[in-house]
Amino acid sequence: MGLAAAAVFTATVATAQNLDAGKSPAKLFADSCATCHRSPRGLAKGRFTLTLSWFLKDHYATSADSARMLAAYLESVDEPPPRAAARPAKKPARSTPHQPRPVQSQ
Repeated sequence: MGLAAAAVFTATVATAQNLDAGKSPAKLFADSCATCHRSPRGLAKGRFTLTLSWFLKDHYATSADSARMLAAYLESVDEPPPRAAARPAKKPARSTPHQPRPVQSQ
């Protein structure tokens, strides 16, 4: 009797499934993140891939692999910082050279 009960319990144990397996990163975002975030742009905010994937794994993703894929996707669509703010503006080139002023003697 005990052996039969053990066989029934081991046969009915559910195996865990990774519901994110086989999904593209864009599909992962659409299924998990789009409810609260309109767009994936700006969500990486210049974070390191490793820390972003750890955060996603701890809070949103079902596996480390899906967290890494989602982090890479968020970084790939993240907008780079504006170039105008990063570099000082160049001075416009002079169209005609200036003639030196004559030296006045006293």
